[in-house]
Amino acid sequence: MTEHPLDDNPRPYVCVVCEKGFGTKQSLNRHKVMHTEEDWCSCTQCGKRFISQHYLKIHMNVHSSKYQCTECGKCCRKNEELTVHRRRHSGEKSFECTVCSKRFTTSGELVVHRRIHSGEKPYKCYLCDKVFSQFTSLNIHLRVHTGDKPYKCSLCDKSYSNSSNLQKHLTSCTQQQ
Repeated sequence: MTEHPLDDNPRPYVCVVCEKGFGTKQSLNRHKVMHTEEDWCSCTQCGKRFISQHYLKIHMNVHSSKYQCTECGKCCRKNEELTVHRRRHSGEKSFECTVCSKRFTTSGELVVHRRIHSGEKPYKCYLCDKVFSQFTSLNIHLRVHTGDKPYKCSLCDKSYSNSSNLQKHLTSCTQQQ
């Protein structure tokens, strides 16, 4: 039984591959497809892959400019995403931390920020038990185990597992040339 980091709902259906918990068996079955890439759907315009036609259809809104920001031209998948994006331009920050009064554009950013105060680290590596406060940090960490280095230097053959290491490298690489 797992708990979701953003709520107190029990998640009795657990993925045996990544140990992520789900509230229903149907949600678990939808998630399992993520671990088997043979059934994924590809976008014909950019090559991105999705676990279902439903997610591919939502993604296609990016290419159709259906939800496009009039200020910067960025295209979003959904109207809700565009609304949140527009807050970045307006500077609107409706969500405030009750501990330090720092303000955020989205409730999700506030949830992640609160972990600084609580010390909560809900994301655990299933290979080495290291814990993280953010899901993105766990994903970056997993590259240590997989050896994946998607950030490649345009000036030499070196590759890095995260963009900040590539940026550091580029600084030294450009100074040497």
